[in-house]
Amino acid sequence: MQFGIFTVGDVTTDPTTGTTPSENERIKATLAIALKAEEVGLDVFATGEHHNPPFVPSSPTTTLGYIAARTEKLILSTSTTLITTNDPVKIAEDYATLQHLADGRVDLMMGRGNTGPVYPWFGKDIRQGIPLAIENYALLHKLWREDVVDWEGKFRTPLQSFTATPRPLDGVPPFVWHGSIRSPEIAEQAAFYGDGFFHNNIFWPMEHTRKMVALYRKRYAHYGHGTAEQAIVGLGGQVFMRKNSQDAVREFRPYFDNAPVYGHGPSLEDFTQQTPLTVGSPQEVIERTLSFREDVGDYQRQLFLMDHAGLPLKTVLEQLDILGEEVVPVLRKEFARLRPAGVPDAPVHPAVAAARAAATADPKEL
Repeated sequence: MQFGIFTVGDVTTDPTTGTTPSENERIKATLAIALKAEEVGLDVFATGEHHNPPFVPSSPTTTLGYIAARTEKLILSTSTTLITTNDPVKIAEDYATLQHLADGRVDLMMGRGNTGPVYPWFGKDIRQGIPLAIENYALLHKLWREDVVDWEGKFRTPLQSFTATPRPLDGVPPFVWHGSIRSPEIAEQAAFYGDGFFHNNIFWPMEHTRKMVALYRKRYAHYGHGTAEQAIVGLGGQVFMRKNSQDAVREFRPYFDNAPVYGHGPSLEDFTQQTPLTVGSPQEVIERTLSFREDVGDYQRQLFLMDHAGLPLKTVLEQLDILGEEVVPVLRKEFARLRPAGVPDAPVHPAVAAARAAATADPKEL
């Protein structure tokens, strides 16, 4: 089971002080948060991709390349990579390069994003969002697996005898998660390729998450990649912790009430009751997170949003200390104890590369 954090990189005014970080400060804070994640023993750091204010992560590979140079174990990922508006050729090249720089500590999450205006900025039509996601990923999948590619589709110019460089490290493409909150077509896409499905369940009731993951598992088995229980599932979540729940609620409330995404809507109490947002003690976070298994089955990756809504860097780093020292060790132990033997780990580069090398050496293993 992998545990980590993801950021959307918002630049939001701290409602308790009126202070708004500069873009430089927010970018530097993101780096500090990633380094802290490795320090406290987390497995994954993932950054979003946005091309509009008030967000700063418009160049994920630049950020992740810097983090790769400063870390040794952390898996570097995205949350998400815009498969709709980015050129698949550039994605193939950028993330293969990052894969080499990070010695394989790279995977990525494909998604359509949540900002409609980004489509025309990059010459795309939002009404074609799902077809773009399907066609662009089909090309990316091919580019990473075939040395010479001929391609003709609807949304980009044809390719003739094209080779994306560099080639994936050890001949193993970065593992891909397909991220979605509401689109069954994306769950179907993940299942078709035998890739991971990441449901970022921070806004919707768990009943919706349960249905989406169940669909993906069923179709994963249908396409012959394994049993439904062997499908690769990740979940998002958001937590805020203090030693006792009353302090956590009191401190987090102004940030929740003014958050750019869910602020000025349902009350904190209603939101925590209806969605997986957990504001309370470390023990409450442990219990709530363990309960996700009852809804989606045994899964492979849990990422938490920790730095949203204007929370100051000092507070975020304190949250990471609590997560790494008090919460994740218990979750690791309990998830491992409960997980059946047949449920796989999330694919990581060394294991996949070793399996590929063994299969190549022994044709019987193919």
